[in-house]
Parts: sequence; structure tokens; C-alpha cells
Amino acid sequence: LCCVIFVIVILGYIVLGTVAWMHGDPRKVVYPTDSYGQFCGQQGTPNANKAILFYFNILQCANPTVLINLQCPTTQLCVSKCPDRFATYIDMQYNYRRNKSYWDYYKLFCKPGFNNPDKVLQNEDCPSMIVPSRPFLQRCFPDFITRNGTLTVANKTSFKDGHGKIRSVVDLRDAANGITSLLDAKEVGVKIFEDYASSWFWILIGLVISMLVSLIFILLLRFTAGVLFWMVIFGVIAAVGYGIWHCYWEYSSLKGKPDSDITISDIGFQTDFRVYLQLRQTWLIFMISLAVIEAIIILVLIFLRNRVRIAIALLKEGSKAIGCIMSTLFYPIITFLLLALCIAYWAVTAYFKKKCICSQCTFAFYGGESLYHRYIFVLQLCNLLVFLWLVNFTIALGQCTLAGAFASYYWALRKPADIPPCPLASSFGRALRYHTGSLAFGALILSIVQFIRIILEYLDHKLKGAHNAFTRFLLCCLKCCFWCLEHFIKFMNRNAYIMVSLYGKNFCASARDAFFLLMRNVMRTRIYSNVISLLIFFPHSQTVIFGSYMIAQGFFNVYAMCVDTLFLCFCEDLERNDGSPSKPYYMPPGLHRILNKTDQGGKKYAVS
Repeated sequence: LCCVIFVIVILGYIVLGTVAWMHGDPRKVVYPTDSYGQFCGQQGTPNANKAILFYFNILQCANPTVLINLQCPTTQLCVSKCPDRFATYIDMQYNYRRNKSYWDYYKLFCKPGFNNPDKVLQNEDCPSMIVPSRPFLQRCFPDFITRNGTLTVANKTSFKDGHGKIRSVVDLRDAANGITSLLDAKEVGVKIFEDYASSWFWILIGLVISMLVSLIFILLLRFTAGVLFWMVIFGVIAAVGYGIWHCYWEYSSLKGKPDSDITISDIGFQTDFRVYLQLRQTWLIFMISLAVIEAIIILVLIFLRNRVRIAIALLKEGSKAIGCIMSTLFYPIITFLLLALCIAYWAVTAYFKKKCICSQCTFAFYGGESLYHRYIFVLQLCNLLVFLWLVNFTIALGQCTLAGAFASYYWALRKPADIPPCPLASSFGRALRYHTGSLAFGALILSIVQFIRIILEYLDHKLKGAHNAFTRFLLCCLKCCFWCLEHFIKFMNRNAYIMVSLYGKNFCASARDAFFLLMRNVMRTRIYSNVISLLIFFPHSQTVIFGSYMIAQGFFNVYAMCVDTLFLCFCEDLERNDGSPSKPYYMPPGLHRILNKTDQGGKKYAVS
């Protein structure tokens, strides 16, 4: 059922994109156009000598829908120059008989050919006001000047809005920021493109080197995982030990100094935290805390050393598995191409929707407002939700495919002789043929949570200037809860997809099986996840360039998926088999030795 719904949504998404392309023009995202849909300064049109865009009511550009709709919801007109004074249409009518030149100037910013002075403002034939402006990026922006820390426009801090109200120039600044936020993306994009065009060769060399280093590191982990882990652990122990000694030294050096024996509760809360460093009690607390941490680390290593050795053995086995199925290292390229396709389709569809956002100004000249334009905001939200769904499905498909390939390695009794041919291609075919619905269902759950998080982030951005403390506190709590929920769902989805690839059950059944399997092995899971995080983080921390990080991320995501799959298979192996000839273990010999188990003669010894 979910597979059918997913396919229908994709078809609907294609229709949505087609409708957007039919009604839109992506050039209008970059170049200024008037409300007639004509480019400012375009030769062969009435705008040939009018290269600057003028907003009838720039205050409308502070509307939150500007960033979503990619358009300021007010009438726009191409002009030859920007206004240089404050004026309103009401004042113009009042002064018309006294000074006709006043009207002649104001008329420059009205629609050409209007002929009903009684309904000028109602029909938006003329702006209700004009403000002193100057051209910037082919658009008229208020001419802001800061004098003695005060924002002004033409030496004024307030103005008439043309509707009988006095407004602050701060409102003009907010409106201008609403427009510039749309233009910044273009400028950044152009600069990035120019930089890459001039240095693409060296960037390519750096990416290739990063790829080779990541590949070599993964293949060598079978030999270096244990050494690397113990080096890091002993380094942490030494660092914490030094911290204990330093705290003791500070505690001793403060002995006898004035006011050093005052307690933290006596001085209360201080904004200058250096005050606390002058107290002996502070360093005593630090020393005790570090001593407890040191003791915990040492006790864990003593009593759970076998579980740590299991995690290290799985890391080594993951390196061997990748060595046997080298094609898995190139699967991230497929994921990258699919994600690039999703992102490009979403961006182009969103941009094409830009053409006719403002129905009252644009569509008055094209036959009125259609159903498409009335629900443009809802369509943009649908575009975002489906985009998230497709992205998460693509990631889920990659995780399920890799899990199936590495599971075929683990469940081969004689490795690598019993590994089926083309395990990655076979796993990819199974995932698409049998598990599309399960992957789509898991991706939808995650997408809905991410969609809500984006809305909360947007609301938080808009409420930053609000004085309602309770609202901001509630929003902060919701953001925190949904952040935790998103990461929990990602963790469960990852393990559910592994179980889907193993047994072919639906998503809910697989998620339940994965959850209870992890709970039955909760101590192994905790130790394993910590060791994996430590050794996966180590190479990531060595990458500082974005492109190199993305390549390293792709390689180590494959490696992390490999050891996650092997870990669940290992837990399942322990529960399903007992090491007897009828039920032999599929785990490699290294794990046999660590667990003190043997299948010789059908005997089984207790797990250490």
C-alpha cells in the first residue's frame, strides 16, 4: 500500500513540476521584472530605458511569505530613476492646484496610461507613497543613512505611509532586508561558481587524494583498529589524569590566599566566571569529577574488556567485508547522483513557481487569479515535504542495499568462497523489487518530523524579536523534542532497514525486531556504539575541506553501515545458533576466540 501511495506521490510531484514550469520563468528569480512580466531594461519593450525596479509599497516586502514565495507581494514597476523625496498620493492631490510640477514628478512612478484618478489607490495605479531611494542591484532601496547611531532616510526617522499612519524608517529597513535576503543567494552562488571555475583542477586533485586516503584507511583498519582504539583510550586516560593533577595543583596553590575558602553558594551567580576560578572549592569539584570519570573509564576497560574486544573485532571484520565487496565503496556515487537529482528538481520547481506570486498585481493582466496561484503557498509546502520524502527514501535505499550486501558476507559459512556473485547489485534489485513500500514508509515518518522541525525553525526566526518569553520557551522546548525525535527515528530506521534486508518483513515488524534485538544486547550495543563512534570520528576530524569531508563521509558511511549490519547479524547469530554441527556459528574465527566458544565436537562454553 505504501509503495502504491509513494508512486502516486511521485507522479503527482511530476505533475506539480510541470504546472510550475508552464506558469514560471526561472530568469525572473534573478532579473527584475515588472508586474506585466517584462524585464526591466529589455530592448524592444516599453522598458528599454527603464532598467530599475520600483516597489509601489516596499513595506509589504517585510511579509514573511517573501522568502517562501520568492517575491515581494506588491505592484512592481520599471522606472528610469528612483524617487528622491518623501511624498504621498494624498499630499499630491492636496497640492495639485498649487504646484502642478509636483504631480508631474509623482506621475513618473504610476502605471503608464491610467485614466481613473478617483480609484488610483484602489486599483494600485499609483503608489500610496514614495520614499527617497537609490538603485542597488537594479532595484530601488530606501537611501539609509546612520547619523549619531540613529537610522534615517533623508534626515528623517519617520514618514507618512499614505494611509494616514506615521511609520518609522526601521520598518523600511525590515522591508529592504526582506528583498536583499532573496538577492544574497544569487551573489553567493556567482562567487562560488567563479572560484570553482578558476581552481577546479586543484580541487579535483584534492578530492582524489581524499578518496585514496579514506580508502586506504578503511582497508588498513583490519590491522590498525585495535592499536588505534587503545592509543586513543590511553590518550584520554592520560589527559584526564593530567587534568586531575592540574586541579590538585590549583587547589593547593590557592591555600592561604584571601577569600579563596569562600564557597560557591556564598558568592552566588556571577556573570564573570573567572571569579569561580579563584575559589578552592571550584578546583576541588573539578578534581573529584575528573577522578570519577577516570575511575569509570578504567573500570569499564577492566570489567567490559571482552565486549570492547568484540567491537574492535567487528571493526576489523568490517574492513575485511569491504575488501571482499569493493563495489560497495562506489555505491555512494549512486546515492549522490540521486540526491543531486532530487535537489535540482526541487529547486527548479520552487524557482519556476516564482513568476506569478502576487495575484493582485501580476494576474490582473493575464485573465485573473487561477486556482494554482491561489494555493501557491500550500504547493510550496507540498514541494518541500515531497522533497524531504524523496531524499530520505534515497538514503534508505542506500542503507538497505548496503545492509543486504554485507549480510550476504556474514551469512556465508566459508568466507569469501560462499559469498554470492554480485552481492551489491542483487541487494539493490531486492530492495527496489520487494522493499520499496517499507523504505518509503520509514522515510515518510522521518520526513514529517523534519518538516515540522523546519516550520519550528522558521517560526523561531520570526519570533526572535518577540517579547513573549513563554512563547519563545515553548518553541525552544518543541525544537529540542523534535531534534531528539528525529535522531531517534534515524537510529531506528537504520537498524530497521538492516532487518528488512535480512528477513524481508515490513517496516514496522522489522523496527520492532531490531529494537528488541538491541535491547537484549544492550550492553554490547552501548560499548559497540562508543567504539564505533570513536574510530569513525577519528578520520573525520582530519578532514577540513568541505569536498574532502563529503568524500570521507561517503566512504565511512559505507563502513559504518557495514559494521552496523555485521553487529546485528552477530547478535542474531548468537540467538539462532549454538555452535553445534547442526547449528554452526557464522561468525568469523576471531569472534569465536573472543567469546571463548567452539563448535568442535558440538561443545559450547559459556560466554565470558
